[in-house]
Amino acid sequence: MNWIFLILAGIFEIGWPLGLKLSQTMSSKLLGIAMAIVCMTISGALLWLAQKTIPIGTAYAIWTGIGAIGTLLIGILFFNDSASIWRLLSASLIVIGIVGLKVAH
Repeated sequence: MNWIFLILAGIFEIGWPLGLKLSQTMSSKLLGIAMAIVCMTISGALLWLAQKTIPIGTAYAIWTGIGAIGTLLIGILFFNDSASIWRLLSASLIVIGIVGLKVAH
């Protein structure tokens, strides 16, 4: 169950930079900022739950990795961020690290 909490925490970790980006593009900045705050809170609470049995270093690395890769993909898909081969190769190294930490646990 704690691994599910950790994955969900990582998904909500994507929500706060997305909320901040949306606050720059929407007419109502407060809606994007509110989204960021709600996602930060949920993400932190789920990480706290996950760390009851998952080592802190493993949990933190996976949490930030999911957030980083998810945010990178959203940037590429919805905000015209660069999808250069070097960015994608670098992101794949993060994914390999996440999988490695899970397997090593």
